[in-house]
Amino acid sequence: MAASGRGHLVTAANAGKAYGGLLRWVSYLLFIPLMVAVTITCGLLSLLCSLWDRSGRQQHTVAQFWARLMLRIALSPVTVSGANHLHQAGAAVFACNHLSYMDTPALFGTLPFQFRILANHYLFRYPFIGWHLTRSGQVPIDQHSMRSQVAGLMRGVSTLKSGMPLLIFPDGSRSSDGHVRQFMAGAAFMAIKAQVPLVPLALVGTYELLPMHTYHLAPRPLLLVACDPLPTLGLTTRDAEALTGRLLTSIADAYYAHSQLERPAVPPASEAKVFNTPDHTLTGPA
Repeated sequence: MAASGRGHLVTAANAGKAYGGLLRWVSYLLFIPLMVAVTITCGLLSLLCSLWDRSGRQQHTVAQFWARLMLRIALSPVTVSGANHLHQAGAAVFACNHLSYMDTPALFGTLPFQFRILANHYLFRYPFIGWHLTRSGQVPIDQHSMRSQVAGLMRGVSTLKSGMPLLIFPDGSRSSDGHVRQFMAGAAFMAIKAQVPLVPLALVGTYELLPMHTYHLAPRPLLLVACDPLPTLGLTTRDAEALTGRLLTSIADAYYAHSQLERPAVPPASEAKVFNTPDHTLTGPA
């Protein structure tokens, strides 16, 4: 009986490896080429819309269409928990943990409103994606110097004061191991400066779908948890660090409640570039 049980385990393991190998080749030959084609097509459509729509609203609609197609190709539907928190009256900063390149399609394809993102400036250089970012009013941030980072954050504040919600990844870069890493205070800083709510979002499953440094998909259901908004009325930028701590706790609580990973006693350090200056906590959007 013991030998028979071991035989079944070996057979199951071999079947799992074969299935994983098949998925990898399906990704290389079908999923990824389709995603590239969809990105190019929607990038061109977004560029066309920008010729007459300077507000970026039609381009955002194109981005939502692109994102939903990407999720369909990836065979990875998104379920939302706490959807009532996604209907804020007026502008808000929506802050989400960053796990994978698939985070962007998951969020654009799920959030039911117009918003803009704070994105690393190098993304604006890519064909099709960069064209959309530039012409649709997204906010670039250059992390090569403290001055340019603060300038990017202030552009984000201006976007919020105009009434447009903003999406940011406060950990500053994708996670290399799927864990929620320490946050930098850019999201809290902008929310406080604009006196708008800070809404924590926990995204679960995108790391397993497409981990860092891999180029094939492992389709699975995804989960987006919208947590209770954190008010900023009456706070000053001196409160940004404390508010960032509350944001991290809220997102980590929701994430590890649904993730298969074991929560570490202390959140791992951010993997984003941090400048050795007294004001480094104001940096770090993705």
